[in-house]
Amino acid sequence: MLQENKINLSVIIPVYNEENFLEKLFGELKLYFNSKDVEIIVVDDGSNDKSTSIINNFKKNEDYKFNFESIRLDINSGKGKALQTGIKNSSGRYVLLQDADLELDTKDCHEMYQMVIKNKDIKCIFGSRYLSGKLKKNNYFFNNLVGKINSLIFNIFFSQSISDVHCGLKILHRSVIDKIKLSINDFGIEIDLASQIVRNNFFIYEFGVSYYFRTKAQGKKITWIDGLKSFFYLIKARFFDNSLSTNISILYSSIYMAYVGSHFGMGLGNTIFIIIFFIIGSILGIHFKIFSSSIIFFSIFVGSFFGKGNGTSLSVLCFFLIGIYLARYSKKYFMNTKFNNFF
Repeated sequence: MLQENKINLSVIIPVYNEENFLEKLFGELKLYFNSKDVEIIVVDDGSNDKSTSIINNFKKNEDYKFNFESIRLDINSGKGKALQTGIKNSSGRYVLLQDADLELDTKDCHEMYQMVIKNKDIKCIFGSRYLSGKLKKNNYFFNNLVGKINSLIFNIFFSQSISDVHCGLKILHRSVIDKIKLSINDFGIEIDLASQIVRNNFFIYEFGVSYYFRTKAQGKKITWIDGLKSFFYLIKARFFDNSLSTNISILYSSIYMAYVGSHFGMGLGNTIFIIIFFIIGSILGIHFKIFSSSIIFFSIFVGSFFGKGNGTSLSVLCFFLIGIYLARYSKKYFMNTKFNNFF
């Protein structure tokens, strides 16, 4: 008879050159998570300061109740790789992802965990630096702006309403962990993780947390370059990491929506409309397969025969909205039938 797993929570902490914060972090872990049903997994991502020795000394002292495991990566491979390594070595019913730099409060991690274990419906919860009335300290305007823009784009691409997709504090149920296959090794891991959770139809809850930014002199590692790379990861996650049928749908709807755009404006304005409608089409292709998307296209085509001049544009727009309604209805009607994959 198999022995039941006694670990309820795995706390995974990636570490790279955090010698100034580790002792305080370990003290807070003993304060909030000092229990036999908790395992702490620290992944040392090739640190070249005193982080490794601090981790080893803490492990030797053994003045804690939780299970403590340290994993050393010989080469600095990025936050994403460290998290993937920690997840693969975890066994808890819940997995808590936490940064080592103490920009986020360990007390909030504990509050989130208590909320999860009391509500079995919560399988996935993200911390948010933008939701709460808790303390915040942040002077990095550009980083803050990029984070909010990325969250907005993510919400548009994936039909979500998440305020802070980049927050490093997350708790996932094992059922979520078993469904996702992470592959990004750097800070893009946050987008990779969130997009896969949504694709697998898990609802993301949010919990407001405190945030105390640190400067580059204090060891902050994320830069504006990572912010720009995140735009690439958003596009990759939404428009390339799909099934073949979805990618075909995206191409198909992008082309016919560009046709819709050609009915608006003149000269440069017409070109701008074509580009805008092409983008709209790419988003439609995510939500509607070929058959239901064809309903939208047919409605637009019919609408193009009505009116003259600006009237044609209005007619096309009206029939486009009618097509959206009919496509949504057909998608809902065939949802639980053998034709579901076509709609």
